[in-house]
Amino acid sequence: MHTALPLALLLAAFAAVADPSPQALDPALARWFAPPSLPGLRAAWLAGDETLPGPYVLRVKLAAGGRVPPHTHPDRRYTTVLSGTLHVGFGDTMDEAAAIAVPAGMLYEAPAGVPHWVWAREGDVEYQESGSGPTATRMR
Repeated sequence: MHTALPLALLLAAFAAVADPSPQALDPALARWFAPPSLPGLRAAWLAGDETLPGPYVLRVKLAAGGRVPPHTHPDRRYTTVLSGTLHVGFGDTMDEAAAIAVPAGMLYEAPAGVPHWVWAREGDVEYQESGSGPTATRMR
């Protein structure tokens, strides 16, 4: 009898912490940042933390003509284009002729450690990246 009460309290506490109800994440309320070395780029961490283990979601807005030069990530990253067309290339140099067009609704995978680059060639692009941290962006 005495063990039932602590167990019930423990289960009640766990239920209060692990709320299974859906949670809406509004990108408009996120803290957006603009790296000075990447003109035309704004980004916000919508879920997770880049420095901690576990899943994350990063929303990115890249202005028309904006480019992110060759870089790598330590984790496999999936990028879904939400609006516009993102041009993606793989390798240590930006070879525009080798770029692949990824239109809204499509996604691409950047394997861990593989150099790649992106370009908003025709207009503004918004995309969302997800993976499992910890992560980083290492410019080549």
